[in-house]
Amino acid sequence: MTQLEPRPAARHRTAARHRTADPVGADRWADALAVPRASRPVRAVTASVLTRSLRRLPLRVRFAGGSTVGLGGPLIEVRDPKAFHARIGTRGLIGFGESYMAGEWDAPDLVGALTVLAAHAADLIPVPLQRLRGVWAQRQPRTQRNTPDGSRSNISRHYDLSNDLFALFLDETLTYSAAVFRGFPADWSLLAAAQHRKIDRLLDLAGVHDGTRLLEIGTGWGELALRAAARGARVTSLTLSKEQRALALDRVREAGYADRVAVELCDYREAGGTYDALVSVEMIEAVGAEFWPVYFRTLEERLAPGGRVALQAITMPHERMLAGRDTHTWIQKYVFPGGLIPSTRAIEETARDHTALAVTARDAFGAHYAETLRLWRERFTDRADDAAALGFDETFRRLWTFYLAYSEAGFRSGYLDVHQYLLTKETPAR
Repeated sequence: MTQLEPRPAARHRTAARHRTADPVGADRWADALAVPRASRPVRAVTASVLTRSLRRLPLRVRFAGGSTVGLGGPLIEVRDPKAFHARIGTRGLIGFGESYMAGEWDAPDLVGALTVLAAHAADLIPVPLQRLRGVWAQRQPRTQRNTPDGSRSNISRHYDLSNDLFALFLDETLTYSAAVFRGFPADWSLLAAAQHRKIDRLLDLAGVHDGTRLLEIGTGWGELALRAAARGARVTSLTLSKEQRALALDRVREAGYADRVAVELCDYREAGGTYDALVSVEMIEAVGAEFWPVYFRTLEERLAPGGRVALQAITMPHERMLAGRDTHTWIQKYVFPGGLIPSTRAIEETARDHTALAVTARDAFGAHYAETLRLWRERFTDRADDAAALGFDETFRRLWTFYLAYSEAGFRSGYLDVHQYLLTKETPAR
């Protein structure tokens, strides 16, 4: 078959055509820009609890005008202790992130500091307070449930920010998921090839070849669909992002695959037809635990007999997932509303209990995600002025820096992982 590769230059031209007219502004940062009211006793108790927790960690936390605590290691400089304690005392870890957005604390090695915190996530909060989590922790807002309408709103808040924003830090493939490298440390010039390696592994896992009918749930900006079309597959790709769809369609047309690739603005629950192969890359994190059974039943219903599902998913420890599944987090409030990272156990049990799908292969490569995120973060930092020129203010840029560093730290600490799964449909017993 003819291997037609999309043209990199065309990708960059089309990225500039789809730009959000009203980038995220200060109205979204009201909670970060205003320090919450907290009484002196609340601040004092918060300072005491934090000091007891931090003094056991391989960190140095230096408070302006005060002490330094920790066993030594990456430095966190708290410039405004009063505001820092007020935020954490009233909003917990959401307040910790908002305090960074507001510039009340910083770290010369942000990833290093956050990696220490992520590695001790299970014991940062004293056990008595963990038992009272249901009392003090904020609950996930009902407005962010991943119903069909809720999912459209949640997805739009992240992926419709601006195609130009994502093009600032993604490589020429515009792929926004973990790459697979040949070795570490990785270099920016190798990222596009590493993304293609990841995509090809998924397509191989799903058995995609000439003539395959492929359903992709979660289009991104279309690179996987283009790679599948180059193999001769006929691809239906689903997305809820208008911005992503517009650019993906441009890229499909410019690559000459309009007759092989359809990109539909469609919720996975509304999909029809049957397919030889299904691929879904880091989309399950946006489904929500409430709808995981529906998601897996959809995979089963859309899969033709003898078909294969290739699923790439970020995962976290099962106990931590259970502990925090109903809690509203900083990442949900500011980056991925309605999102929830599953555990490997949750994925396998949901597939087993609600479908005839069976996990027949699983491969973890979390270290590769840490490298991917490092390259994105460094690129975003280098292009901060370009983000400002697009209309994204300093608070947003600090938010995005924290998000990328926070995510990288999760993988470097082992708190997060990423897996590629193969699922096949079990034949009913006669």
